[in-house]
Amino acid sequence: MAKHKHQQRALEDQVPPGTARLEARTGPPPKMKRKEYEREMRLLHGELVAMQEWVKTSGARICIVFEGRDTAGKGGTIKRITERVSPRVFRVVALAAPTEREKSQMYIQRYLPHFPAAGEVVIFDRSWYNRAGVEPVMGFCTPAETKRFLELTPAVEKAMVDDGILLLKYWLEVTADEQTRRLKSRINDPRKIWKLSDMDLKSYRRWYDYSRARDAMFAATDTAWAPWYIARTDNKRRGRLNIISHLLSQVPYKPLTPRDVTLPNRQRAAGYVPPDLALRYIPAPF
Repeated sequence: MAKHKHQQRALEDQVPPGTARLEARTGPPPKMKRKEYEREMRLLHGELVAMQEWVKTSGARICIVFEGRDTAGKGGTIKRITERVSPRVFRVVALAAPTEREKSQMYIQRYLPHFPAAGEVVIFDRSWYNRAGVEPVMGFCTPAETKRFLELTPAVEKAMVDDGILLLKYWLEVTADEQTRRLKSRINDPRKIWKLSDMDLKSYRRWYDYSRARDAMFAATDTAWAPWYIARTDNKRRGRLNIISHLLSQVPYKPLTPRDVTLPNRQRAAGYVPPDLALRYIPAPF
């Protein structure tokens, strides 16, 4: 029942074709209260577990790509997807900058070892699409390299899909004002300051360069076999719920059949006595 409800919502909320008006907004939806948010997330977490069990038993291979604006909420969304499922099934890949050796390889080569095997869901927190976004905008590759990447990527992704991988690509979009607010909130917050890198500060100035790069990426790689799905995430709570419900709607899993589980009786002590050991317990100030 929960799956069907969230699938219907995902279908209703899909972004129509075309990206020319990505910058425009019709007004933010009302803020979602935490209690409502957690109630909906609890339902979605149950469905993610059902999806996980289907992936394990069916041997499915799922590859999920998260791209988007800086501060758009990729990391937070991925955390909510993975927090109630097994890390042996759901695996997050967030590669560091390429080494000198990796720079000499075929561009896609360092990503290939991370592709999913049977019974795995691999989530890329940024991906090979760096070559279409941050790299050309910040001068880490040449225009010719980006052009070649955009020409070849649809064929590579077609090969992935033809081999049986379910490939889902998400772009998270925030407005310029919301990005500014989130970056400012990181400056004096010791929990978030690690998210504010020198690269983020340099990238902040290049809003429209990123817009042009994004538009070119969509034009070249939004294909029938590997389309881009766009999520507006000015409202983080609604954005996360929308993404997870849409993700579930794209996977043909079956609902979990409840198991009749009864805990067995524990064994008898049979003379066991705890030894007198000088153990080191941690302090308990809370």
